[in-house]
Amino acid sequence: MKQKKLTSDFAVAGGEATFSEILPVGQLYFPSWERYEAAMRDIFERKYYTNHGPLLERLEARLEEFFGVKHAICVTNATVGLIMVAKALFRDGKIMVPGFTFVGTAQAVSIAGLDPVFCDVDASTHHLTPETLDAAYENEVRAILGVNLWGGAVDFEALDLYARSKGIPIFYDSAHGLGSRIAGKPLGGFGLAEVFSFHATKVLGSTEGGCICTNDNDLAALLRNMRCGYGMGRIVEVPVTTNGRMSEAQAAIALMSLDDLEEHMARNRALASGYEDALRDIPGLSICTPTGVDVTNRQYFVCEIDEREMGMSRNELAEVLKAENIYARRYFFPGVHRSVPYAERYPQYVESLPTTDALCGRLIQLPIGALVTDEDVRVIGDVIRGAVRHVEGLRKHLA
Repeated sequence: MKQKKLTSDFAVAGGEATFSEILPVGQLYFPSWERYEAAMRDIFERKYYTNHGPLLERLEARLEEFFGVKHAICVTNATVGLIMVAKALFRDGKIMVPGFTFVGTAQAVSIAGLDPVFCDVDASTHHLTPETLDAAYENEVRAILGVNLWGGAVDFEALDLYARSKGIPIFYDSAHGLGSRIAGKPLGGFGLAEVFSFHATKVLGSTEGGCICTNDNDLAALLRNMRCGYGMGRIVEVPVTTNGRMSEAQAAIALMSLDDLEEHMARNRALASGYEDALRDIPGLSICTPTGVDVTNRQYFVCEIDEREMGMSRNELAEVLKAENIYARRYFFPGVHRSVPYAERYPQYVESLPTTDALCGRLIQLPIGALVTDEDVRVIGDVIRGAVRHVEGLRKHLA
């Protein structure tokens, strides 16, 4: 790959792109074709494609053992899982949720018929704290929906104490957290429930899908009966049913991904270590290390950009990288409280989350996962370093 020695070498200035194909940010870990083909042939020979089949039962049993929880309930995707938990708990009221999260977190609250109360986050951890929750607390709040980011975690003990002081439950969007551990204990058993994503961009993928973990027997019975129209297990009255079932094909891929999980997490950590070397001492760039855990899945590599020190904004850097076929993401952007339709429905929050607004303007996610090599990481570091050196010449080519 040609080094970027001159401004004209950069793709935004008319030069050749560093990568001939797009380098995405998602994990995209998949089993080999041979393993995939054998699993799919097994499903087709058995002619059992969905409706809580044997592979799904095996997956749920393995996940319960992996997470160390009583119940792991697999669903179509994590958003459906969050909707189900919220709807199982409440018919109306408000749920506290960070503005700094994927929009699906808040959408799950809305689809369940509840109102989000948007909270700010801590500037260094990017997570909810008792202080940010207390600053946003309102009457009619029925629960807290925390979010665990970047392969890290909130301070579970502190948030649990806060929730208890208000007499309300807390549950978690842990879409980023599968495989991360605190003092040897995996995420999954904290709060009333935790919801995980098996999207292809996550470290354990089933192309799509997710699961709800809980140690509450009554909540688990509700969720199993809500997951489809005819219920499973102990029959209980539910507020609504949904087609939230996971297919046998998804379960098969998830089982293979679970077999490979430790290898994938180790690979992510090696890539992250490479980034730390490649990005060392770049002015205005700081690496966001996952907090609150002893072991991280490292499925995201996120950096914070200080425009004054670097000389270019996060958006300008993202534009330079995109032209080089390095698809870095502005993660998250914008904050949910400024997104459609929330800014119009809940205008009281638009100017009330200054830390969230600052993070949404400064963070960038770099590629990490199955399609990224050690050499790619080194090259990405060189491109960023070169962009900083040539920032004045590049600026006239940027939007």
